[in-house]
Amino acid sequence: MNPTPIESHYSLLREQMVDCQIKARGIKDERVLDALRKVPRHCFIPAQLISEAYADYPLPIGEGQTISQPYIVAFMSEQLEIEPDHKILEIGTGSGYQTAVLAELTPKVYSVEYYPQLADQSARRLHQMGYLSVKVRQGNGYQGWPEEAPFNGIILTCAPPEIPMKLAAQLAEGGKMILPLGYPGLQDLILIKKQKGAFYRKSLLSVAFVPMLK
Repeated sequence: MNPTPIESHYSLLREQMVDCQIKARGIKDERVLDALRKVPRHCFIPAQLISEAYADYPLPIGEGQTISQPYIVAFMSEQLEIEPDHKILEIGTGSGYQTAVLAELTPKVYSVEYYPQLADQSARRLHQMGYLSVKVRQGNGYQGWPEEAPFNGIILTCAPPEIPMKLAAQLAEGGKMILPLGYPGLQDLILIKKQKGAFYRKSLLSVAFVPMLK
């Protein structure tokens, strides 16, 4: 079936987004780039903001939360080095956009959302879009998803003031966790890797995310 004119329009906008905002800023992982080309970001934001869907900045999605800018979604996804057989935990489902990008990289995605309305909306949206293997539940992200641990990768789309060690403990050996760390106005994007039972930390970027809630 040939794409409709509107589908072709959004596909072109995604290509431009990837070329101008993501590849141009150094993202090289072709699987991540393909995921950003495929996932329709305009389906994850409020209708009144659809004209801004492919701009490189965050947008409000309700409950005081945001959908992250495309570059940050791509950057965080690339840093995890996700393989098709990896199991990934996301804390902060939000709109489900980052979740969908992860699901393009591996079918084993588990996502926890604090706000019940966002959790319900995102679970329905992801299912309707064909991401049937993704698991979403409402809950306290600090607790992670212990019954499904260990995870090869953990990604936080909200910022705790300090590293949640209960989440780090759910990493598999060799696994990575990426998270914004700190208080509003003073946050760093941190990458943690588990090697031989120890955790190693690396600071990547200055960022601005919503706070992580208990």
